[in-house]
Amino acid sequence: MNPDWRTFLAAAGGVPDEHGILHFGNPAEERRAAADGQVRVDLSHLSLLRVGGADAVTFLQGQLSNDVRQLTAEQGQLSSYCTPKGRMLAVVRLMRDGDDMLLQLPAELAASIQQRLKMFILRSKVTVEPAADRVAVGLSGPATTDIVSSHFGSAPATAHACLRRQGVIVMALPGIHPRYQIIGPVEAITAVWHNLSANTRPCGYPVWRWLDIAAGVPSVWSSTSEAFVPQTTNLELLGGVNFKKGCYPGQEIVARMQYLGKLKQRMVHGHVDGDRAPLPGDPVFTPSYGDQPAGTVVDAQPSPIGSRRGPRARDGASAASPPGGFDLLVVAPIESASSHEVRLLTPDGPVLTLSAPPYPLVTGAPIDGH
Repeated sequence: MNPDWRTFLAAAGGVPDEHGILHFGNPAEERRAAADGQVRVDLSHLSLLRVGGADAVTFLQGQLSNDVRQLTAEQGQLSSYCTPKGRMLAVVRLMRDGDDMLLQLPAELAASIQQRLKMFILRSKVTVEPAADRVAVGLSGPATTDIVSSHFGSAPATAHACLRRQGVIVMALPGIHPRYQIIGPVEAITAVWHNLSANTRPCGYPVWRWLDIAAGVPSVWSSTSEAFVPQTTNLELLGGVNFKKGCYPGQEIVARMQYLGKLKQRMVHGHVDGDRAPLPGDPVFTPSYGDQPAGTVVDAQPSPIGSRRGPRARDGASAASPPGGFDLLVVAPIESASSHEVRLLTPDGPVLTLSAPPYPLVTGAPIDGH
């Protein structure tokens, strides 16, 4: 975490942990604000790698699952970095920053991914270094598009579309409400944070992780690195896999799964009651799998609304149950989506209530709104 940014946020009331700013004094209220209100979130749990050099595009084209040649100043991407067996080492977001490209990924994976990328540079004219001079904040809420437009003159309209204003990058993201991230130098982002303080609530990074869960957007953490192929986390439905590009690590496995119809698992929303927080990598069980794990938790956070129908009621109505429990993204057998016999941790563990993410679970065009 950038030390100047950390000092600024701590002075503003942020409570830090090893990943970033955990909260600003009242995590329960921050979660409730994320469900229905306007929030601004420190994104220091994510890091940025800067990839530059004359061969940078060609190099990343041979490493990532999306078509890096389609990356422009106005359009970013979701993508993944896989092993030769098609298992995701990381889910990344890409964006242009002048002649360079920025890769955004969980901070806990940044050093290992940087090291792995550098192993394959060989004689290419490419540099891969931390973008330590850049920090990011996230914005979400029903009125966020108006707020962004008021501050920057306009707002990008579709997922991963970008605009550049006042020395920063503004990227639109999918979400249950309009959602954006703003990336730039510490001084510029400090000014943005101040200017947005009148109409947004400051929140720690767990709120952003819950918003990703609600949007059905997967993350890979150190505990789940190499646990998933892209399709099991719906990455191709989110526009993160291009099946027409050339080779990259794991490309044959990913393509075979797509075209031979062997996909048996999908990522869905889940909710579980109780006090024990699920963790990424926790196993889930179904009767048909017996005592063998049937799936895996992708991510989980405390629920601000306690809905037994997933992070957001599918019809837009209020949550059907009192606040409490945890909302999850979980990779589970496709036939289990409507089952009431999916359990967490052990075959007789807590019951998971599953529901669909906010996009069709079929191959097709990626979601392009918020």
